[in-house]
Amino acid sequence: MTLTTKDRMVRAAAELLLDGGREALSTRAVSAAAGVQAPTLYRTFGDKDGLLDAVATYGFQSYLCQKHHLGETGDPVADLRRGWNLHVEFGLSQPAFYMLMYGEPRVREARKEADAMLRRIVERIAEAGRLRIPVEQAAQLVHATGMGVILSLIASPPEDRDQDLITTAREHVIATITTDSADAASDIPSRAIALKAALEKEPGDALTPAEHAMLAEWLDRIAR
Repeated sequence: MTLTTKDRMVRAAAELLLDGGREALSTRAVSAAAGVQAPTLYRTFGDKDGLLDAVATYGFQSYLCQKHHLGETGDPVADLRRGWNLHVEFGLSQPAFYMLMYGEPRVREARKEADAMLRRIVERIAEAGRLRIPVEQAAQLVHATGMGVILSLIASPPEDRDQDLITTAREHVIATITTDSADAASDIPSRAIALKAALEKEPGDALTPAEHAMLAEWLDRIAR
């Protein structure tokens, strides 16, 4: 298979990233490694951020493919565990790509897709009546905890890493945001969360958009 000029530049940049980290990704180094002139790089990607977006997407492709292949089971909490494990495995096995995705202020497109997949799992937990806190807050808590664990482990020598931290943090955050069963989520806030998730999935036409927005605001207040 013949690679396009864009593919050659992305792969060259990915190899430089793996070998030397983020600092190795100068436009001059990438152009030289791909055998092109610097103007070609700028015409293709616009600027260096455009190149980094393409490299991040390239590195994240296998991860996102595995996320899609996980599929959905009848137990969204179990799906959250599987997603957490996959996320941690990717971060520890591909630290250079992970730091490019999550270690910089810029939110890249591939990360947005991964974040949306996490939010969907949390929404399913809410729809099942098993979420203790609002969807957005729960998704942010899962993401922040998982990212904190991975970045902490990446910063430690492999021989000093506490692997039990992965499971301990996962179970702690799951216990914080979920109940053991839908029957246990009988308090009013949990019911409000479940109702909002159901309405967002199937809004119907009984209410106007303005009424939907007002109801969502009321349910958020109750959930808190």
